[in-house]
Amino acid sequence: MEMGMAPGSGHLVWGGCDCVELAACYGTPLYVMDQDEILARMRRYLHAGRVAYGDLSVAYAGKAFLCGALVQLVAREGLWLDVVSGGELQLALSAGMPAERIIFHGNNKSHEELQLGLVADVGRFVVDNHVEMEGLSRLAATSGRTARVLVRISPGVRPSTHRAIQTGQVDSKFGFPVAGGMALAAVKRACQLPGLQLLGLHSHIGSQIRDLAPFRAASRATAKLAWDIWEATGYLVREINLGGGWAANYAPGPEDVAPLEVYLAAMVSAFKAAWRRHGRSGVPLGYGAAAGGAGGKRFAWPRLFIEPGRSIVAESGITLYTVGAVKPAAGHHAYVVVDGGMTDNPRPALYGARHHAILANRNTEPPTGTYTLAGKACESGDVLIHNLALPAPRPGDLIAVFATGAYNHSMSSNYNLLARPAVAFASRGNSQLVVRRQTYEDMLCCDLFTGAGKDATELPAPPRAVPSTTKATMHSQAPKESVPQSPNPVEGGRLDPGGN
Repeated sequence: MEMGMAPGSGHLVWGGCDCVELAACYGTPLYVMDQDEILARMRRYLHAGRVAYGDLSVAYAGKAFLCGALVQLVAREGLWLDVVSGGELQLALSAGMPAERIIFHGNNKSHEELQLGLVADVGRFVVDNHVEMEGLSRLAATSGRTARVLVRISPGVRPSTHRAIQTGQVDSKFGFPVAGGMALAAVKRACQLPGLQLLGLHSHIGSQIRDLAPFRAASRATAKLAWDIWEATGYLVREINLGGGWAANYAPGPEDVAPLEVYLAAMVSAFKAAWRRHGRSGVPLGYGAAAGGAGGKRFAWPRLFIEPGRSIVAESGITLYTVGAVKPAAGHHAYVVVDGGMTDNPRPALYGARHHAILANRNTEPPTGTYTLAGKACESGDVLIHNLALPAPRPGDLIAVFATGAYNHSMSSNYNLLARPAVAFASRGNSQLVVRRQTYEDMLCCDLFTGAGKDATELPAPPRAVPSTTKATMHSQAPKESVPQSPNPVEGGRLDPGGN
């Protein structure tokens, strides 16, 4: 990413833009995404896929960060897009994403969401359970449409990452477990159902994974299952989606995340070796690219997909905050309180995620102490960073928190009715607002008893209470003792292409 200092100012520069100027222009809190860094990572994945395998498609995992401007970058660069809800699908379609390059994921898609995907004719449905599979079949068959499906499997691999973002273990809520033959049974059923065209398998083991071993294990398990399916049914899967999950660097320190090219090569290499090892002779050719054989044997190689999200956008984004107060605490680091927090970045509270931050308007000054960076939500747990070394902060200073491009905007909330921040893209010294900041009217427009909507409603007065004879009789048998009350009760547009 393009990061530096504005000459002579001590101001942080992101995407070629002075962050102090960005804050003055768009306000804070503000998400700032380096558009050129996003593009560079997309292109690195595409190139690495061609080098490692050939017939490999990259699908961006939209849940990491999604807005119309990002969708346009995905579409223009030739990536596919993975969405997990009707809302994400609608956003993607509205921003111009070709439906044939959309993968519709999600572990509990509603009837309406399935219908939306069918009408749009999305490229792939990833089916997660039998209820969804049967429902999709009925909808497709009765409407005369065909749903192209991948069956999501759980390969029985538990990676070393936070338990809340592990998804490939035997007891995962996602997919059909390979163990016990459940995945094989699901594939057999998908082959039988009308309206479904089974294309292959989907596997995703988790997120923020640094170790290559779990990816290799999942790739091997998926390849073996594909050949077990061939042996049991005579059907050879044509596509295999190996998911995503590669980690991002969130805080300074020893480099513990290998380049994405290393991750991709290791995963694909393990898959190819397992495909050769378990491959059967006599399989018809022509399903995929000729990725090579071994010992003179020829195989039908499937098309591969991967689904990176975090590793594309996390380090491409920062969040700018304004310091509101510096508050000493007895026996504790002083609190530096900013105008955002867990409502725009819930990851520290949810996962204990670690971030790094600096004073974006005084970055050339040396640290003079350590502080606790706290948010403005009415929660003691609203702390973004502990033990943060900073120059003595003052009200009005600008804080930049790094690596907030993934799972911040997408997981933001209106807790305490705090407005969601704006999003700006920065590229080579130019910036563009791509998501405006919420207003009070935005937050109130769905509330039918406020004046923000078109037709505000007034709550009718409740009917007068009628004393219950039964209750009166019961109370008359045992008069209630008067209890004194405490005097102090306790209160509870189109995107500028750039980057080419």
